[in-house]
Amino acid sequence: MKRRWAPRYSTERFNTERRATIDTHAIDTGQLAACAREIAAAGRELGARGWTPATSSNFSMRLDEGHAVVTISGRDKGRLGIDDVMVVDLDGHAIGSTSKPSAETALHMQVYRRFAEAGAVLHTHSRTQTVASRWFAADGVVRLSGWELQKAIAGTRSHEGTLELPVFANTQDMPVLVRAVDAWLDAGKPLHGYLIDGHGIYAWGRDMAEAHRHLEAFEFMLGCELDLVTLGRTPR
Repeated sequence: MKRRWAPRYSTERFNTERRATIDTHAIDTGQLAACAREIAAAGRELGARGWTPATSSNFSMRLDEGHAVVTISGRDKGRLGIDDVMVVDLDGHAIGSTSKPSAETALHMQVYRRFAEAGAVLHTHSRTQTVASRWFAADGVVRLSGWELQKAIAGTRSHEGTLELPVFANTQDMPVLVRAVDAWLDAGKPLHGYLIDGHGIYAWGRDMAEAHRHLEAFEFMLGCELDLVTLGRTPR
């Protein structure tokens, strides 16, 4: 009986190795270096604030229409260097690297796919963000209303409206989280950022400066909401 030939590698492994060794001549190395510097600078600042404890958090920037630069898994975000980021495609597959991207890369790539104008995504784990995510989890949303800093969020012109910041259930299954975010968007609800229960926050913007502004504004308003709870006010 003739022995049937069997491939040494699975198709999945072959494709992974092929992507890891793909010719990266199409990548703009100058733009890649610029993104790496911006991400590292953001990491140092946010780390100094205590928003990225124990190597948590992850950051990314859009590199071009088909790629993004994201932090490598397990790196101390407060001590990032230009070698602590990697290129992935918008499906989260590594390009030109065998390193492992941040565990939640799929959530970053979802932002770039759903928001053509998005140029940077920041995910942090400050104490305020994490406590707020637990307190408001039962409601599934934080309704920010009456705060002047609502105007720091792009497209928001007045404190008089209500800005909804959803709180999604935490899970290690990233496709489940992706589907939850998709469901919110597919329902036609505006989305400028979101919390994950017991976890942290995602915020983004057209560039790193706008993403940072949004993150800082959400941090401030969430802190104010928690202060009201401490003072005996009913949460919104």
